Amino acid sequence: MLKPYKRIFYFTAALAFVMAILGPLRPWLLQRMVDDHIFGGDVQGMTLMVCAIFGLLILEVVLRYYFLYNADWLGQATVRDLRVKVFNHVTGLNLNYFDKTPIGQSTTRTINDIESINTVFSEGSITILADMLTLVAVITMMSLTSWKLTLVVLSVFPLLIWGSYQFKESVGKSYQKVRNHIATMNSFLQERISGMRIVQIFHAETREAGKFRQINRDYTAANLKAINAYAIFFPVVDIISALSLGLMVWYGARGVLSEEVTIGTMVAFPLYISMLYRPIRMLADKFNTLQMGLIAAERVFKLLENDDSTANTGTLAPDKLNGEVAFDKVWFSYNEPDSVLKGVSFHINPGETLAIVGSTGSGKTTIISLLNRFYEIQGGHILIDGHDIKEYDVFALRRHIAVVLQDVFLFSGTVMENITLRDASITEKEVIEAAKMIGAHEFIERLPGGYYYEVMERGATLSMGQRQLISFVRALVFNPDILVLDEATSSIDPESEGIIQHAIEKLIDRRTSIIIAHRLSTIRHATNILVLEKGEVKEFGSHQLLLDLENGKYRELYEKQFLQVNGDVAV
Repeated sequence: MLKPYKRIFYFTAALAFVMAILGPLRPWLLQRMVDDHIFGGDVQGMTLMVCAIFGLLILEVVLRYYFLYNADWLGQATVRDLRVKVFNHVTGLNLNYFDKTPIGQSTTRTINDIESINTVFSEGSITILADMLTLVAVITMMSLTSWKLTLVVLSVFPLLIWGSYQFKESVGKSYQKVRNHIATMNSFLQERISGMRIVQIFHAETREAGKFRQINRDYTAANLKAINAYAIFFPVVDIISALSLGLMVWYGARGVLSEEVTIGTMVAFPLYISMLYRPIRMLADKFNTLQMGLIAAERVFKLLENDDSTANTGTLAPDKLNGEVAFDKVWFSYNEPDSVLKGVSFHINPGETLAIVGSTGSGKTTIISLLNRFYEIQGGHILIDGHDIKEYDVFALRRHIAVVLQDVFLFSGTVMENITLRDASITEKEVIEAAKMIGAHEFIERLPGGYYYEVMERGATLSMGQRQLISFVRALVFNPDILVLDEATSSIDPESEGIIQHAIEKLIDRRTSIIIAHRLSTIRHATNILVLEKGEVKEFGSHQLLLDLENGKYRELYEKQFLQVNGDVAV
């Protein structure tokens, strides 16, 4: 992910190296000023040293600004690219992934976890490199100044290393729990907010609040464990630092008396100790930041490594499909070994309409998903215009198939944006013409703002019939060669059904269509009707042919809906 920005990375690393060298020069210059100029009464030399220290300080400030800015810039640029990569990957996954993965978990991976990866750059790897270089430079300068004093100062280092390791381990485990609890919380909130209507209908607010309170309490407890580790570690570091300084003063004072240590060295060493312990104090925290980023990165790259996507190896990308569809002994299961479709075969000629009926769970909607290659079949073949659908480019194939679902999904945005899905190639004139053809133009014009009325999330401010009409217009403006209607009238009131039925007739005119419906009145004029039961084809033929079958499944379904008390069938 860093390859496009490797120059910035190398430049930032070089700044870290230069700052590590410049940092220990200030105490060394101060030592020289005390030993060579203050006690020697050299005012001019002392002034020069003060100017050198001040100039060095200004240079460090400038370099640190560029270092911090570039480190943060690297983080932002990398996570920006990573977010796009993750989003593109997620949109390419099979629906099987979304069937098994809570939406909140995917949201956490795309937002929270990627933001944690940002800290790897801004507070992690490069800053750790800078601190490590500073430590090496400081210890080197201390050793050159007085190796005996350096050994005294470093004598307490084993305590510091042990404490830092314990802190790192404790905080690392806590943060891993924090990440898990964040994903759980996001999933819970997303589901409850999306399903708030159900929560309120069944008066479950108190129970759901109790569940959220427990999730929140677990999340808080995980954070408090990390806070507790910080509260212990930093005072311990201060104590060790003070102990190191005390040992230095005790030994250094004796050295001054015996003239083994100069006054300048005694002045410089507290500064060295401060420069030594400051990065060490922060290193343990930054290692945890790095660890958090790595935990988040593991989750994100695990998602990126999920290859449960449609293998887009096909090359066929025709400008238009004739619309011939054939299923040849198709077997499919969501979870082995339970098969949803068992050797399903049927054929649709170009321009014909096939209606699929059957009880819930018979496999009707699965057929639509397989036609769009949302899932891969385990056996048999699906052919369009005589070619296996695997020979088609996936995106080219789906461009020629439009699906109108029972549960219409509308995005936040205008009616126009929901119809065109922000496809710049579709003009406003085409949208209006399609709306007039469907019979939706009048109701859209009555909305405040007309086609630029702001639709709320999922179309909450529109009726079911209005949302359905918008979905029909959306299907028509994309001018599909194959149209699929998945129980598009099942949730429509009788008053709206006439308008919807007119829209359906306009949509299926002169194009291959597949209609799934519980209301058999909407499919009587289909060319053929496919009857499914437990994933198997029970009957196939025209409306009248299937009605004429003695003890036929379609006839049984039809009579259940249309047989009146006196035994007459309402046709």
